[in-house]
Amino acid sequence: MSPLLTAILLAGLAGLSMPLGGLLARWEHISDARLRDGVLHAITAFGGGALLSAVALVLVPHGAEALSPLVALSLLAAGGLVFAWVDTTLNRIGGSGALLLAMVLDFLPEAMALGAMLVSQSSTAILLAVMIFLQNLPEGFAAFRDMWQRDRSALQVLMVFVGLAALGPFCAIAGLVWLADMPDVLGGIMIFAAGGILYLLFQDVAPKAHADRASWPALGGVAGFALGLAGELILG
Repeated sequence: MSPLLTAILLAGLAGLSMPLGGLLARWEHISDARLRDGVLHAITAFGGGALLSAVALVLVPHGAEALSPLVALSLLAAGGLVFAWVDTTLNRIGGSGALLLAMVLDFLPEAMALGAMLVSQSSTAILLAVMIFLQNLPEGFAAFRDMWQRDRSALQVLMVFVGLAALGPFCAIAGLVWLADMPDVLGGIMIFAAGGILYLLFQDVAPKAHADRASWPALGGVAGFALGLAGELILG
């Protein structure tokens, strides 16, 4: 199979877990209200832990390799500032989507990295696609519920997720064709995205994951980070 087709298939399959997570959230039905709240908060925290692992183990270390310390720190701060503005603007106009933004900031740079890896590390790229799929599943679940609860129809939200998943192959192709030979540009994109994810994690995701007198959400966050760590150890 050609690298181009491989990039399209791997990124496409990895992205499909976003709408799949949304479907699971749509079909979720737990009659016990207390148990349901605990489970939903834990899944949100799991997604937050997976996002944090992406920042700490993938986006920052791999992105910073190709950049000077000053450039890396500047781009990290810029990512946080830009997405603080985006989040504030969305809240002011009555919109939502912080969880969705964080998921996209995680998925698209990793899809670019996946495509770039196919040039010299094809087996590692396959493992990365599996990890992206597993991370996107709980993130898609939590983001779907966040948007669905804002008076949007389930079909509309799922169509948004499908459209975002379709961006994955384009990002993978960009990584394969252009960014494999421009590690500084790919690194800058990853560091910028990491700054945005960190802002959204502490501003929106973590507060939504909290539940009074319940330890499930915090343990879910640990489990989500453990998933990312497992992937990094396998890939490493």
